[in-house]
Amino acid sequence: MALIVQRPLGTADVTPSEINKWYTVEQVAQDTASSFGFKEIRFPTFESTDLFLRSVGETTDVVQKEMYSVMAKESKFTLKPEGTAGTIRAVMQNGMLNDALPQKVFYITPCFRHEKPEAGRLREFHQFGAEMIGSASPAADAEMISMADSLLKSLGLKNIELNINSIGCPSCRAGYHKALRDYFEEKKSDLCDTCLGRLEKNPMRILDCKSPVCSEIAKEAPVISDYLCEECSNHFTQLKEFLDSMNISYKVNPKIVRGLDYYTKTVFEFITTDIGSQGTVCGGGRYDGLIEELGGSYTPALGFAAGIERLIMTMEKQNCDFMEPNKTDIYIVPMGQRAIVNSAVLAGRLREEGYTAEYDLMNRSLKAQMKYANKIGAAFVLVLGDNEIESKTAKLKNMETGSETEIKLDDSFAENFGTVFMASIFEKDEANDIFSDLTK
Repeated sequence: MALIVQRPLGTADVTPSEINKWYTVEQVAQDTASSFGFKEIRFPTFESTDLFLRSVGETTDVVQKEMYSVMAKESKFTLKPEGTAGTIRAVMQNGMLNDALPQKVFYITPCFRHEKPEAGRLREFHQFGAEMIGSASPAADAEMISMADSLLKSLGLKNIELNINSIGCPSCRAGYHKALRDYFEEKKSDLCDTCLGRLEKNPMRILDCKSPVCSEIAKEAPVISDYLCEECSNHFTQLKEFLDSMNISYKVNPKIVRGLDYYTKTVFEFITTDIGSQGTVCGGGRYDGLIEELGGSYTPALGFAAGIERLIMTMEKQNCDFMEPNKTDIYIVPMGQRAIVNSAVLAGRLREEGYTAEYDLMNRSLKAQMKYANKIGAAFVLVLGDNEIESKTAKLKNMETGSETEIKLDDSFAENFGTVFMASIFEKDEANDIFSDLTK
């Protein structure tokens, strides 16, 4: 089949055979966030372009090269390239800063960046993110890192290294920017055009450049840790003390600056080597000046985000467990038009009680229907013909064991099915327990 129109480059479909992997990550993420006292927030897929110019930063790769922006009459909008800016805008606009602090919110949302598609990097991707607004304490930094660490461990991920750094505050970064300008000025003839523009505006962005040449030059650049003011240095020291006391292993990596301009003080990344060069599965940090930049009063804040596609890719590489795909509890095999009508009624009763029930809608033969029941993994099959309708009884077949149980098709049908269904689960669990004991 030659498909006339295909999906856009850098996007992906999630088919029913893969959706259980997404359910796994989303459920673990929601449960982890809830256990830390975070509540879900939802906000638009597109925002005013000015929001990202002010927050993400005009000298970042995201703003300069990767945003999807459109003009709608006199207004310019952008598909969100990340989740923090929209979250903070929503928190401010909805008066949440007037409530008790800290405000703790999480989100699961699509994001969009126009970049070269490769393994672990898409133009439309999805993030689980969490933001804490109101606390300046290094304990809050440790809490957010602990939450991210808990998420990754709950997903079953291993060999993930936590890298942390401090990129200081505007006060101590002034001296650092001067040192960077002095360093890169001597090598400006080798810098890419984008980084030449950054040299005066924000030389720290050169450290985040994806160009191999600029990356190589940046390896010997001065490090921010040599320029931290006393407050930022003490904050970072206390963060490390918290992490040590919480038994969270970390590596201080002075090269981590993160790719967005709103970060201050603490930045961190959880890194794996299992998905190639795009090894950061979760990253974040503190952005104490962002709310003030967007028109609010000075309010400290911090957060992190994890790419769902990257998490799934890493879990697949490490053979982590995913939720079992949803299966059909019972498949009703109707034989004839009268049986189809009765099947619809019986399936409706079962669905009202919370069971997944299907019946044939393709006028298949008995043999073809049984094959289909096997293919969809139906736990039970019930063949329904004129004889069964007349007698108001039918045989319920357990597809795993092959055993059959006679069941009444009257008002007690759903209740009786539930009894048989739960008994089969109990028997299966008991058998698994026995097998587990034997193999210990």
